[in-house]
This record gives sequence, C-alpha cells and structure tokens, in this order.
Amino acid sequence: MADPPLVIVGAGHAGGRAAQALRHARFDGPVRLVGAEPHLPYERPPLSKGVLVGDQQPADCALNAPDFYRDRQIAVDTGRRVARIERARRQLVFADGGRQPYRRLLLTTGGRARRLPIAGAELSGVVTLRSIDDCLALRALVVPGAAVAIVGGGLIGLEVAAGAVKRGCAVTVIEAAPTLMGRVVPAEIAALLHDRHSREGVRIHLGARPTGFVGDGRVEAVDLEGGDRIPADVVVVAIGITPAVELAEQAGLEVANGIVVDAGCRTSDPDIFAAGDAACAFHPLYGRHIRLESWQNAEKQSVLAARNMIGGGEDHTEVPWMWSDQYDLMLQVSGLTDRYDDTVRRGSLADDGRVVQFLLDGGRLVAACGLGVGTKAGRDIRVAQRLIARGTPPDPAALADPAVNLKTLLRA
Repeated sequence: MADPPLVIVGAGHAGGRAAQALRHARFDGPVRLVGAEPHLPYERPPLSKGVLVGDQQPADCALNAPDFYRDRQIAVDTGRRVARIERARRQLVFADGGRQPYRRLLLTTGGRARRLPIAGAELSGVVTLRSIDDCLALRALVVPGAAVAIVGGGLIGLEVAAGAVKRGCAVTVIEAAPTLMGRVVPAEIAALLHDRHSREGVRIHLGARPTGFVGDGRVEAVDLEGGDRIPADVVVVAIGITPAVELAEQAGLEVANGIVVDAGCRTSDPDIFAAGDAACAFHPLYGRHIRLESWQNAEKQSVLAARNMIGGGEDHTEVPWMWSDQYDLMLQVSGLTDRYDDTVRRGSLADDGRVVQFLLDGGRLVAACGLGVGTKAGRDIRVAQRLIARGTPPDPAALADPAVNLKTLLRA
C-alpha cells in the first residue's frame, strides 16, 4: 500500500512555497496541497498595489504557472474546505465528506480580514481586501470621482489610499489611534507618511472611531463618534486579520494568538507543522513567540517548515522584514518595533531622499525603519538587518552620521 502524502492545508503563498520546497529538497513522495480558495497559490502584496490600480493582473500574482504543479506531481485541490483534523487516525475530513490520510501535515491556513461589528456592516459597498476576488471587486468600485472611506491607517489602508488617489478618487482615512501606522513605525516616520498623504489630497481623521455605516441597501456614509458623518460610495475596512486557527483548535493543538509552534515550526503534535500568517512561532533572536503577517515570513518560514517535515532540524531565525509602496515612496521595516527605548535618525527625506530611524533597546539595535524615494533606503535597511541579527550594540553616533558606511559597524 502506498504511503500517505505530506499534506499542506492552505494553498496561499506559504502553502505554495512549502510544496515547491519539498520538491526542491528532492522529496519524491506524494504531496497534496489543499485550499479553500478557487485559485492556485499566489502572492498577496500586489493586491493592494499594482492589481488594485490596474497596472498588474491577477495572473501576475501567481507563484507558479499551473503546469508547475502537474510537472512535479504535486496534487492540488482548490475550492475545497477541510472540516476537521482527526489526529488519532492521521487524516483530514473535508466539508464535502471526503477523507484524506496524511503522513505529516502542514497548516498554512493564513487569516481572514477583520470586520467591524457595527450597524450597516452588511451594506453593499462595505468591503475588505484579502483575496484576489476581494481585489477585483474593489477595483470595480474605485473609479474616478468615487468617495472612498478607508477604516484603518495601517499598511493595507494606506496602500489602498494611495491606489485610490491614483485612480482619481476622493479619499478619507479613518484611524482610531493618534497616529498612522502607530504599531509599525516611530512617530517621525508616521508624520512623514501623514504629510505625504495629506499633500496628495487624502483627508485623515485620527483618534476617530466609526459607529455605523449609513445607507439604503448600499453604503452612503460613515458615522463617527462625536457626530461627524463622512460621505462614502465605498468603505474599505482595513483593520488587520484574524489568524485562521479553527482547525488547530478543533484538533486540540496549542493555540495562542495563532497556532503555537517552536522555532522549527512544529506544533504540539510532532506530525503537524504550521507556518505563515496563522503561526505564532518561537523566535530565538527575541526569546519569545511572535506571529508575523508579512510576505517575507510566508516566503521563508514555509520553506523551513517543509524541510523540517522531511527530517530537517532547522530553526527560523530570520530577522523580520516588510515593505510598503505608497506613491513614489517605499517604506521598509526590519526587526520588531514594539519594544525600544531610544531612536537614532540618519538622513533626511527632504534633503537626502531617504530617512532611517534606528530603534534601540538597552543599546542593542532591535529594528530599523526606512522611508525613501524608490529604494533609496534599502541599503541601510539591509545592513541594519545584519546588525540586528548580530546583536552587538552599535555606536549611536556612527548610526546617525550619513558619512559613516554602516558596513564598518559590522566589522567593529
């Protein structure tokens, strides 16, 4: 009797990369990739950028051509939902009643866009952006002259704002926090982004909370605490995602802000692994469990998980990194920005075309945030990643001096 396959549940970016990694590692046994979406694996970052404004098409997001999976004998089930995991029998039960044994299982179930539980949330024109289908529906609504209200001033919200401006819309951003992107970047970077969006015509309401969406079948406005009413033909709710952990919970796996895994992506069941947006993984560099929602994490963590499924012993130690394109600016963040006690600034966006804020905790570099025209901040961020990984406290004066080549700090 043939061995059961290695099964990957979640056919998004992380799942697709994991399947690819198994074949790259010369695993020649059966592999099955199962996804609830009707699409083959694809990358999500273009959805709030090029695909939204029409510069790219959904096909441009695909991880691989359709024949890639056929040629490598990777079985792909799209549009199929797993109802539960039966760990004792080592099998999946599908919503349609089918069953699938597994040798080992990888959960790359991702997450779902959060929605606001307020009046009018069900109105037509109130949308989220998570999938290709979401993007195409939003693109049809974001037309010249449309009034677009975006709830959430984080990465996705601001990228949608920039795209909607490019498509000729009147854009309003509604953010509950006192600054844009307050959980991601320090105050100076947030202020620069605020200024740029304002100069592009975006109206920004900070410290503002929606109390309801107004309309007769279709959204017409957003009501805010305090009585303000924002006209809107379209409302984009961009307040993050909820990790999809239901399968793991039902199976009795440890869950806490995601599916809890060790540094090698192993869950509390030695035959089940997890990676990507749904995984809360122990990170040796930071000494704690972290759940990351980024392209880099989906790209790299899934590959490591796949190798460990077939006997590898690697730990995921990569310094976190993410980027965002807004107008002609690129924001890049390396490391974690939630814990720091000092900042050092290098350069000026107005004078140098780039500014980098280094975040230190007890003298140790823990993160770097760069904002520049195009990729101008990229070199500094790449060196900062290496400095963060090394853990040696850098000289703050050298960090601040644009005349100092940051690479010399790596040799210090």
